[in-house]
Amino acid sequence: METIKTEIKENKMGTAPVGGLIAGMAVPAMFSMMVQALYNIVDSFFVAKISQEALTAVSLAFPIQSLLVAFGVGTGVGINSLVSRRLGERRKKEANSAATHGLLLGLVNWALFALFGLFFARRFIEGFSTDPTVIEDGTRFVQIICIFSFGVFVEINVEKTLQATGNMIYPMVFQLIGALTSLILDPIFIFGWFGVPAMGVPGAAIANVLAQCIAMCVSLTVLMKKKHEIEVNFRGFRPDFKIVREIYAVGIPTIIMQSIASVMVMGMNLILVRFTDTAVALFGIYFKLQSFVFMPVFGLMQGMMPILGYNYGAKKQPRMVQAIRIGLVVSALIMAAGVLLFWVIPGPLLLIFEASPEMVQIGVPALQIISLCFVPAAVGITFSTVFQALGKGVYSLAISLLRQMIVLLPAAHLLAHLSLNAVWYAFPIAEIFSLAASLLLFRCVYRACIRTMPLSSSAAPVRLAADAREH
Repeated sequence: METIKTEIKENKMGTAPVGGLIAGMAVPAMFSMMVQALYNIVDSFFVAKISQEALTAVSLAFPIQSLLVAFGVGTGVGINSLVSRRLGERRKKEANSAATHGLLLGLVNWALFALFGLFFARRFIEGFSTDPTVIEDGTRFVQIICIFSFGVFVEINVEKTLQATGNMIYPMVFQLIGALTSLILDPIFIFGWFGVPAMGVPGAAIANVLAQCIAMCVSLTVLMKKKHEIEVNFRGFRPDFKIVREIYAVGIPTIIMQSIASVMVMGMNLILVRFTDTAVALFGIYFKLQSFVFMPVFGLMQGMMPILGYNYGAKKQPRMVQAIRIGLVVSALIMAAGVLLFWVIPGPLLLIFEASPEMVQIGVPALQIISLCFVPAAVGITFSTVFQALGKGVYSLAISLLRQMIVLLPAAHLLAHLSLNAVWYAFPIAEIFSLAASLLLFRCVYRACIRTMPLSSSAAPVRLAADAREH
């Protein structure tokens, strides 16, 4: 019985005070996300110094970059959700198997994008521009980030696996290594410093993938050499399609959910290009700037998800409710700060990217109008994380579809008949609809899955006793 008690206390996610636990797990993720947001801005800052055509090329490539990350993060979220639930249920062997499958799934994702980069990159860019410079730079950028994407896919899955155990420090280190390496290599490869040939826009892509590969090597070393609550072992390994199915029960809706953003950007680019290429470049800049607001919230959610998944598996309802409340309050405060930033200094924010007078003129009202959706988005993002942690990724998908496809693009298309400024109002309009749907779906999930949970669970000790007898 002594062994069982020690085992129960082993994971902090089921025992530590929830507020401090979220702070301890979320702050490292939030910090690394802020560094990533800084990289996104500095990357475009360097590219903007080449020309506006270069900035447009990177903006047109952004949906493919986002799609690539969507596949990586979606698969990682599925792994995170499954591993944390299995650890909460004391099913360590299945948690280990899910982690092992994760590495292989990363390579499968890489193969898909490598094929796209080889055969479809140019066709994609040509669908949005007739400018030869934009087409050439955009094509080479997409080819490089896709063909050499194995680094980001493997690193993300290792990162999400470790987060599922409650370890947020190593994932933070991996992200920092990738972002800081990119920051250092970007100007070297773009402008040709230290004897390296000046490569322009393709240089930014090369710096990106080199940084991802370095982060991947570090993450694999930590995963294989350090001691963790999970173990990855390929000895005698056989793919189990039941585990793959469980990973993608959450992963596929998350992939689709994040891919919707790429489709939305492509759709908005098609709407905006009817006004001017500057509007397309501006929209690309908006996404870089809003990452400073959204990335900390996503970092908070990274810290929350394993806590929610673990305590759902362990059937500890009060801890789940407390975590959700904290997530709602903190994310809303971060978003409110973002609204204030976009309303007070929109012009200086745009000038970071060498914005032309025309871009500043259309960009200031754009940033102010779009930012109206930030605070309602905090609620949707928090509830989406709850749905994913509970294995109900389809609900998260429904919210994203409503926000970024079903309402946003049709609204933007209709408002485009009025003026360019009117187009930006599609964002707060879509957020109102998605907020209502988020509240409705959360009410259903709360009644069905959370409110009915017992205040404590005796299942874990019973399972642990059975496991102890087996070993």
